[in-house]
Amino acid sequence: IITSIGIDPVWFGIITVLTVELGLITPPVGMNVFVIKATAPHISLGQIFRGVTPFIISDFIRLALLIAFPILSTMLVG
Repeated sequence: IITSIGIDPVWFGIITVLTVELGLITPPVGMNVFVIKATAPHISLGQIFRGVTPFIISDFIRLALLIAFPILSTMLVG
């Protein structure tokens, strides 16, 4: 379906993985954050979310760059 509407499947796969990754570290799901909380119960949930904030910001920047310049996703392939 993706190739029939003219979207590069490599780019689509990378964008899909990035958005799923963002969903696993951002609220309300934040499953990875809750795993960290379970393994380190002495650290507050707020402190964990503050700790992953730079990664969330960098992921949003990376996602914006890949959407703005899709050639970046296939530049190093082949």
